[in-house]
Amino acid sequence: MDLSIIIVNYKSKAKLTDCLESIDRAEMSGLQYEIVIVDNASGDDLSEVNNRWPGLKLIVSPKNLGMGGGNNLGIEAVSAPYVLVLNPDTVIKSRALMIMLNYLQNNPEVGLVGPKLLYPDGSLQSSCSRFPRFFMPFLRRTSLGEYFKEACDSFTMNDFDHNSIAPVDWLMGSCLMFKKEISLPGGQVFQPRFDERYFMYFEDIDLARQFWSKGLKVIYNPEAIVIHDHQRDSAKYPWYLALFLDRMAWRHIDSWLKYFLKWGFKAGLKKAS
Repeated sequence: MDLSIIIVNYKSKAKLTDCLESIDRAEMSGLQYEIVIVDNASGDDLSEVNNRWPGLKLIVSPKNLGMGGGNNLGIEAVSAPYVLVLNPDTVIKSRALMIMLNYLQNNPEVGLVGPKLLYPDGSLQSSCSRFPRFFMPFLRRTSLGEYFKEACDSFTMNDFDHNSIAPVDWLMGSCLMFKKEISLPGGQVFQPRFDERYFMYFEDIDLARQFWSKGLKVIYNPEAIVIHDHQRDSAKYPWYLALFLDRMAWRHIDSWLKYFLKWGFKAGLKKAS
């Protein structure tokens, strides 16, 4: 077994089916892989999915563990040395998985790799960013961001050539590939896992910081392309209403505070090099 693909499902049955179909169509000649679906207590009836793809492994969690916890449950259940964390609202294009896997295998200094993400209409999705400074989530959630556009554009790397392979601070967690267990200098072993203190949001930023803290690069590889039907659930309402109406906004704020308490309030300093 070369690669284990983990997909955490939460009320995404239709998109999950599209995602699995795209994996079937992808070019993975000679690659042995397994698919593990973690249903995060979504209530979805996945028996049809299980019957259509009899080779996949279905894990039903009795409670919603969040994005990180659901993926960790899948990681512990897989057998391949390389792991792909994949959202159900993605569609794999052509050789994307082969490209990422080959890149990891040929570049031992790299710990984490992600593809170029496109919206369903083919436009570029900002999937790599610089580490946020403490005030950045506030700027992005309020009208103040209009007055600090340069800082916001720097965070989302609008100045970056999204057609070039390059180290970046962190990658959106919708499609990430890494080794399940990594041997480090001095005999240490690093087992990448999501920090389950984040129920949702910031878990991908935190994971990237873990890799950088171990001396391993985080790489954006646009030669691999994945379609991501991304919806910003935490930004459904204007900021002045979100605090009263949107539970996901509160989850975002909660994760924001936990991240900076963990990594320090100077955690926005750039790591990619």
